[in-house]
Amino acid sequence: MRAYQIYLPILLVCLFACKNTTVLSPPLRVSGFDYADSLFRSNNDSAFYYFAEIASNSNDSLKKATAYSFMAILQAREGDYYGGQESLLNSMSLLDERKEDDRYCLQSNYYQLGDISLQLKNYKDAIYYFDKALPYLSDTNFRLIALNSKALAFQKIGDYKSADSLYNSIIDLAKANPKEYARVLSNSARTKWLQQPSYNAAPDLLRALSIRDSLKDQMGMNASYSHLADYYTAKNPDSGLLYAQRRLSLLKSLKSPDDELEALDKVIELSPPEDLRPYFSSYQAIDDSLQTARNKAKNQFALIRYETEKSKADNLELVRDNVQLQLIIGLVISVAVIGFIYNRKRRQKIQAAADIAIRDNQLKTSQKVHDVVANGLYRIMTEVEHNEALEKEILLDKIDNLYKQSRDISYEHPQAINHDFEQVVSSLTDSYRNGNTNIYVTGNNQQLWDYLSTTKRNQVEKILEELLVNMKKHSQATNVGLRFERQENHLLIYYVDNGVGLPADFKQGNGLHNTGTRIKTIGGEYTFEPTTKGLKIRISIPSDQTP
Repeated sequence: MRAYQIYLPILLVCLFACKNTTVLSPPLRVSGFDYADSLFRSNNDSAFYYFAEIASNSNDSLKKATAYSFMAILQAREGDYYGGQESLLNSMSLLDERKEDDRYCLQSNYYQLGDISLQLKNYKDAIYYFDKALPYLSDTNFRLIALNSKALAFQKIGDYKSADSLYNSIIDLAKANPKEYARVLSNSARTKWLQQPSYNAAPDLLRALSIRDSLKDQMGMNASYSHLADYYTAKNPDSGLLYAQRRLSLLKSLKSPDDELEALDKVIELSPPEDLRPYFSSYQAIDDSLQTARNKAKNQFALIRYETEKSKADNLELVRDNVQLQLIIGLVISVAVIGFIYNRKRRQKIQAAADIAIRDNQLKTSQKVHDVVANGLYRIMTEVEHNEALEKEILLDKIDNLYKQSRDISYEHPQAINHDFEQVVSSLTDSYRNGNTNIYVTGNNQQLWDYLSTTKRNQVEKILEELLVNMKKHSQATNVGLRFERQENHLLIYYVDNGVGLPADFKQGNGLHNTGTRIKTIGGEYTFEPTTKGLKIRISIPSDQTP
């Protein structure tokens, strides 16, 4: 066995360990894995740098693969999940399932790919990777953790029967390890409740919490409080709020901003309106800090990778030139093939484009009628109804502007560039805020909107107006929340209210249908998210530019 293979069991221990446990080792001034490993728990950037050097320069495939696995753990630890996936795939490309020496690294990689897929909510991928890891896992505790994670993935996709069956098969084995037994017990009870809402999950959930409390397992207690808050939300909202607040208090001492945001979301959902303001402020502050930290970590890892790759490339100029030549040849061949296919299908595309243009023109006209006449008039009516001090001249100006827009509805006009879109959003929400309806807005800042083109900003304004009109007409809501944030290269809009929600036989009217069409036209997506009361909508729109 090669000497550095002793690190592979250590890799598994690190992988399955609680992320809040830190083991500090003295920095050893030795080469290779010894020095990189000495920094693994104390200095992420330096450890990543030395592992990246090994991955870039070593001629030993297993040594390179192991270095990539360590790099992936460091990236996932800092929330750079996509970077971690890339490192793991690089590692997998260097391994051979037929080689006994590669087994430790394979089981680590497959499990970590499953865990990252869970974090990214790619639950079917997570199940696939856990299944790939299990044949390699001989240690009982490691198998329990992997099987519990697989059951959790089944739970997340709503396959409660498979999740429950898996939990039942491992719960007796888990009794030998109190920490894992509490994890399985709590997840099993939650699954049974999700499968059958009348099921009394409280005894098992509270028992799991008691075990975790006795073990001082704070991350486990965090999960228990989350399960209890969800369980009591519908049955006893006061108890649900109590456990959500306990979870939030516990997380103050833990470095887990994702969990803290989730806890704040639950507290906001269950708290009375007069208590919401400080929670909204905390949510925005933590969310901003988290996004900044993750972007910094991602950029730092990318910079380190760039530096190590550049060092290697400087010594391999001849190889690089050869690769560039191959790329040029490949590009020429690709262009030739694409040109051939394009010319062959050109006539079909022209006809299809003409059909689409006709349909799009009809849709645009329909949307303009709805936006200009219906929503514009309703907004004026709302301001008149709730603003007794509205001056006559201002009202006449608004009506005259609406008349001019409706008169020219069939014409295309160039869209004006709005450099203060933050104020546009504020003005829009203010129009619908009154004594009966509170509207809370977080994340509305000009820097966020600078990532969207003028076209998309105008569409976002129409989308928000449609949501607020629908709220005013139908929801009977007294509290409305709008949250804006940017993740990766997408703008995310979260809408929530405490109104009557959507009926079981809900059918989209013309307004929401146009809103859905508008979102898809600019490349976005939207989902109605589950909630015990009111309405929750998540909208994702791709960004266009970097300020």
